[in-house]
Amino acid sequence: MMFKDRQQAGKQLAFDLAEYAGEDVLVLGIPRGGVMVAFEIASELDAPLDVFLSCKLGVPGQEELAFGAIAESDGRYLDQKIIDAARVSSGEIELVARTAARKLQERARLYRGGRPPLRIEGRTVILADDGIATGSSMYAAARSLQQMKPGRVIVAVPVAPQAACNWLRLLINQLVVLDVPEKFHAVGQVYDDFSQVSDNQVLDLLKKSERSHPDEFFSGNPAA
Repeated sequence: MMFKDRQQAGKQLAFDLAEYAGEDVLVLGIPRGGVMVAFEIASELDAPLDVFLSCKLGVPGQEELAFGAIAESDGRYLDQKIIDAARVSSGEIELVARTAARKLQERARLYRGGRPPLRIEGRTVILADDGIATGSSMYAAARSLQQMKPGRVIVAVPVAPQAACNWLRLLINQLVVLDVPEKFHAVGQVYDDFSQVSDNQVLDLLKKSERSHPDEFFSGNPAA
């Protein structure tokens, strides 16, 4: 399956999620590309949109090799096999995690300004990204969401490898994936246009959602 761009992929995901229209739904996008997918879902379901922030933890000196990930609200996943193989010490783990946490705080200020995250407790939460590669960041995000007591957690992505799908289904209520390639190489393989998304594009989409759901954003409805 090929998608023209993230917007088209989001619209197709929204079609598969139509049953949730009218429920107390919150759509969360993982910046940056995931927000473009999430915006289309939120628009079709007439649901509010917010960001959900996660960050991989890279092996010192081999930062592209992730030994885990962290997410908002102290969500954390550590891959003990990678930690052991790369000989990452407990001190290095905490140092990398603290640095990543500071980055998450900075991004939260950038995308939300001074407002808190939207309420999650008791709601149907749809967590969207533009695709899943290893699954570690999404796993950490889903674990973090579960700690915030949502009614249910649904992960929606255009593409993911089979191994990551099997892994995530054990943690969440529902996984919606449009394409599970037999030969998975990278998320971008299913997009004609997989160009980089800017912070300004993310901010623009969040502002559009605020205008569509003013009571959600401006009525003192913080995260539980």
